[in-house]
Amino acid sequence: MSGQLAGVAAHPEITRLDTLVEHIDIPGPAGTVRWHRHGQGDPLVLLHGGHGSWLHWLRNIEALAQHRTVWVPDMPGYLDSADVPAPSGADDLEPLLQVLQATLDQAVGHDTAIDLAGFSFGGLVASRLAARRAGVRRLALLGSGGHGTPRPRVLDMRQWRHAESPEQRRDMLRHNLNQLMLYRHAPDELALDVHEISCVATRFRSRTASQGDGMVQALRRYGGPTLLIWGEHDVTAAAHQVAPAIAADGPGRQWRVVPQAGHWVQYEGAPMVNELLARWFDGQPLP
Repeated sequence: MSGQLAGVAAHPEITRLDTLVEHIDIPGPAGTVRWHRHGQGDPLVLLHGGHGSWLHWLRNIEALAQHRTVWVPDMPGYLDSADVPAPSGADDLEPLLQVLQATLDQAVGHDTAIDLAGFSFGGLVASRLAARRAGVRRLALLGSGGHGTPRPRVLDMRQWRHAESPEQRRDMLRHNLNQLMLYRHAPDELALDVHEISCVATRFRSRTASQGDGMVQALRRYGGPTLLIWGEHDVTAAAHQVAPAIAADGPGRQWRVVPQAGHWVQYEGAPMVNELLARWFDGQPLP
């Protein structure tokens, strides 16, 4: 079991998946990065969101690993990976990208072609990685940051780090989960366990990097086939306006909006998202 999960009374589904995948610690320029590997076939890399971890993909890994070797890191500064080196210039994201790419190339091979998907902040990271690393065949961005448009509404987020007890912290995190991540606010202990484990272990501040239009600019440099997916009720973007606008900005781009899903679209809309990603990365027509 991974270091941060050891001794944690996590949901049984988290424990099951953590036991199923292979954990690989790869040394980078500033400490190790924890990668999780599952399946066989061509490499497919999945990047999690801010205040996240590899567990953002827990409803997708097994489905996508049926025909692929799925590689999912805790990005530098998250969960079981080392911290991000301090930036030496104005680009706060550059040190994370350097470490992530260096360990990815060790994992799959420097010249190995990959497919790549990113969620939320991980969408921004994925787009920038695709723009700088040769051999990214296809890209999928889910609820991506860096789209450069305002949020549809102001969110009421609780400062859970100031909680006076573990119980109060969990209540605050549940509130934030429902504000930002989920459309259906039904009790979901699995989602809350993922959220709490990931948030508490997060050391990298992704919010500043996610603002602006960094993803849009990176897609222009990448120029390859890109699928844009948003949940219909994503509070970070007006999905039906943002998705087609970005898709129209370059060749080889497609978009889909997943109904009855919020920002964490691959969790709430897992069956549809898994089908979309499997078809996209296999080069098949999308439903």
